[in-house]
Amino acid sequence: MFNPLDVLDELSASRPALSADEIDAAAKRIADIIEPTPLQFSPRLSALSGAQVYLKREDLTAVRSYKLRGAYNLIVQLTPEERSAGVVAASAGNHAQGVAYACHAMGIKGRIYVPTTTPKQKRDRIRVHGGEFVELIAVGETYDAAAAAAAADVERTGATMVPPFDDPRTAAGQGTIAAEILEQLGTAPDLVVVPVGGGGCLAGIGTYLRERAPQAGILGVEPSGAASMTAALVAGGPVTLPTIDPFVDGAAVRRIGALPYAAAAGFGSRVVSHGSLPLLTATESPQGAGAFRMMHVDEGAICTTMLELYQNEGIIAEPAGALSVTGLSEIEVEPGSTVVCLVSGGNNDVSRYGEIIERSLVHRGLKHYFLVDFPQEPGALRRFLNEVLGPDDDITMFEYVKRNNRETGAALVGIELGAQDGLAPLLERMRDSPIQCERLEPGSSAYRYLT
Repeated sequence: MFNPLDVLDELSASRPALSADEIDAAAKRIADIIEPTPLQFSPRLSALSGAQVYLKREDLTAVRSYKLRGAYNLIVQLTPEERSAGVVAASAGNHAQGVAYACHAMGIKGRIYVPTTTPKQKRDRIRVHGGEFVELIAVGETYDAAAAAAAADVERTGATMVPPFDDPRTAAGQGTIAAEILEQLGTAPDLVVVPVGGGGCLAGIGTYLRERAPQAGILGVEPSGAASMTAALVAGGPVTLPTIDPFVDGAAVRRIGALPYAAAAGFGSRVVSHGSLPLLTATESPQGAGAFRMMHVDEGAICTTMLELYQNEGIIAEPAGALSVTGLSEIEVEPGSTVVCLVSGGNNDVSRYGEIIERSLVHRGLKHYFLVDFPQEPGALRRFLNEVLGPDDDITMFEYVKRNNRETGAALVGIELGAQDGLAPLLERMRDSPIQCERLEPGSSAYRYLT
């Protein structure tokens, strides 16, 4: 059985254990390069939830994410010998930008490994922030593959690894977010909602709140396609997920960090997957303080949140940056309570918005795909439009090749409904029509290919 205390015992004396005091020290170290990010009240989310909702805007840092905090806090503590040997990092994109920015600011050479799936926008920003001090290397399809390549580099060259989450110095830097929240609010919030990828941010924020504001509840939110912290808490220790969905690239981690797991396991936890979740009171917590819970949310719901944040607040959130607000939308909180959602990053490539809109429509039940076997005769398409398609429905995809030697020909048709309750009537009209229609079921290979 994994014992979280074993992880802390293995930390060397040069790496102080994660604590509120160390997080306060980190805040002083990074003060010259990182200004406090805004804590913005959200009228829309407050009205929807019944709580007083604030957004902690980490998307407004110099690198558009909170990752600069941990990277700079670690690198600035290196000895002259370690600095001369350079640093190495692995990242899905945001941590890499933080490392690149820190390397350029301190004149330290660095090599950064990213998955080949890292969006071009993030790769370009890494190069901009690092300049001549950073070499960018793309390898493998996941963060874990990039991390393995970075570890081999350290073994070969003697450079210093800058972990994105599994190091107390990184987690302490990220924990400075909690210190800012308490100072900006002037009191402890009832709930802080934190996105979870590797878990360093959760470890830092949670540690600080447990010591400085133990009455504050904590909710960690993961993408359903990469719920590694949830899996670890259920199993009693870090486990390697067999597969992950890399869509939420900033939080798509196959295995949670040992240090973040140790911290989270010490908070006392309850794991939920979805649905109504009342805000627990202090007496309901296993530790007699604010409750700590983990939940995971569907990638389609994350896409819907991204679009809502953009359309309503003008916030360009990346998928991981929208995790906390997505989690808030799926729980019930005590009316009038104070809730802080961490918008962790805004590094989103605009070329991804087509897929984001698609996933959102599918999640909301508005987008569906069909194979329609049209008679190869004049007027067949017009009959389909008049007899099958609803008045508020729209064809968004139509792929058809006429075969002269066949009586019918199949077309791939994508239909966007005017309302969520329009699917059942559409299917009924299809059954009544002489035109044969086959729905591509969500989860099938053909459906995954399309979406």
